[in-house]
Amino acid sequence: MNGFVLELDRVQTADREQFRCAVLAGLAHRPRAIPAKFLYDARGSALFDKICELPEYYLTRTETEILRDHAADIAALAGPDRALLEFGSGSSVKSRLLLDAMDLALYAPIDISREHLDSSTARLRRDYPSLPIEAVCADYMSIADLPQLAPSVRRVGFFPGSSIGNLEPHEALAFFRNARDLLGDKGALVLGVDLKKDFARLHAAYNDSAGVTAAFTLNLLRRMNRELQGTFNLDRFRHEAFYNPVEGRIEIYFRSLSNQSVNVAGQAFTFTAGERVHTEYSYKYDVPQLESLVRQAGFRLERLWTDPERLFAVAYLALA
Repeated sequence: MNGFVLELDRVQTADREQFRCAVLAGLAHRPRAIPAKFLYDARGSALFDKICELPEYYLTRTETEILRDHAADIAALAGPDRALLEFGSGSSVKSRLLLDAMDLALYAPIDISREHLDSSTARLRRDYPSLPIEAVCADYMSIADLPQLAPSVRRVGFFPGSSIGNLEPHEALAFFRNARDLLGDKGALVLGVDLKKDFARLHAAYNDSAGVTAAFTLNLLRRMNRELQGTFNLDRFRHEAFYNPVEGRIEIYFRSLSNQSVNVAGQAFTFTAGERVHTEYSYKYDVPQLESLVRQAGFRLERLWTDPERLFAVAYLALA
């Protein structure tokens, strides 16, 4: 037990140092930006779960309906005796639809939030006692090693929630290429992707009336205060999200409401009124764009399922 505690302390210290370096570099850069992955501490992950339940946030319920309707189709395409590897697993809610439908030798949730991963894995092990589950705490953009599997077990990746939209196009291509290598020559990838649509609907999804998305964005300031001895006054910053039609993406920032100075990790940073710090993109795709992108990484679009309004799509990508 002592060895486990020491290892956990070591990993947590490394995670905090990574956070510190990214924040200091991002605030020193112009324009300022902090990587979106740092939004997902335990509180941030819990807030995102609440976002997924909001009436304005159509993405989660629409994707869930598609998966519920087509889980058997996905299982048939994947075949028996598979390992399901989920990139950015969060609470693993949608994963259960595939866990129930597929013949699996292993489920490996991969997530950067250790606390969230541990709690969701504990629930899954309780609910699926006969299924081997190996949680991997890692950034799915840089993961290189996965649980060892018998040669006969093929890997199927699962990347739901339109998380691919949080990556810039060159990052998305890098993810697909890395996923192809991790999944192996006979692997496949189940992908959730948000489709281009009416601007007003997109705006509402990222500016909910209850203010949960705003709390999620500003939680990054709260995290900097807690972990990096920051002095952010959350009342002097505001969440800002809008759709950029030229780039085809939602852009999310926190914006300073006044001229002010803030300390973070022993360094002082000055903000002018109206200055924004970028935290996240959410790219929206049409089908030809998606096909072109995955083809560059060695995948082909084998099947695509959408809802009646064509708000969202779930794709089954096989190796080209």
